[in-house]
Amino acid sequence: MITREKFSLLLLVIGLIMAFLPFPRRDTFTVKPVFLLRESQNEGSFFSVDEVAGFVIREDSAVQLIDVRSPGEFKNFNIPGSVNIPLSQIADKEWGGYLGRENVKNIFYSNGDTQSNYAWIIATGLGYKNSSVMMGGLNDWFRIIMNSKFSGETISPKENRLFETRTRAKNLFISINSLPDSLKTKFMEAKKIASKKLDGGCE
Repeated sequence: MITREKFSLLLLVIGLIMAFLPFPRRDTFTVKPVFLLRESQNEGSFFSVDEVAGFVIREDSAVQLIDVRSPGEFKNFNIPGSVNIPLSQIADKEWGGYLGRENVKNIFYSNGDTQSNYAWIIATGLGYKNSSVMMGGLNDWFRIIMNSKFSGETISPKENRLFETRTRAKNLFISINSLPDSLKTKFMEAKKIASKKLDGGCE
């Protein structure tokens, strides 16, 4: 599943993280590169945008989408149900309530693959389990989900289910991102409060 180019990129990223990124919990980067390489080959570490669309329309409580873009980008638009943890904050303890839940699959996404893969490496390296990446990021989300349309005279049951999933995810994306900024802000604040409670903190 992982190409030679992805292996090379992963090794490069590991080196950059260990050498240059000044996140405060750097001394707790506990796993070895060989473990990261092995985990990167695990098919459970990657989800397609179609799989994520299915999680979104089902409001799957066993999945947490994590947008690692900047707060400004997240405010402009995001996948419904996602929480914003910028890449630079992945190692911050305040997000431990999200990243540390054993029964929840964290799916990182960004515009493309690079930042979400960085986030996956940091989270996995810090010992957080059940981390994964939405392949293709928002670029593929827009290309595949938002631009989905039916053409032709006939459609198989499988194609119909896929088209319906994409359409429902697209409509939900549009409706949520059409909300006023004030409602989006309240939604994000509620998510952050919930994270603190999960982590044993207080409001």
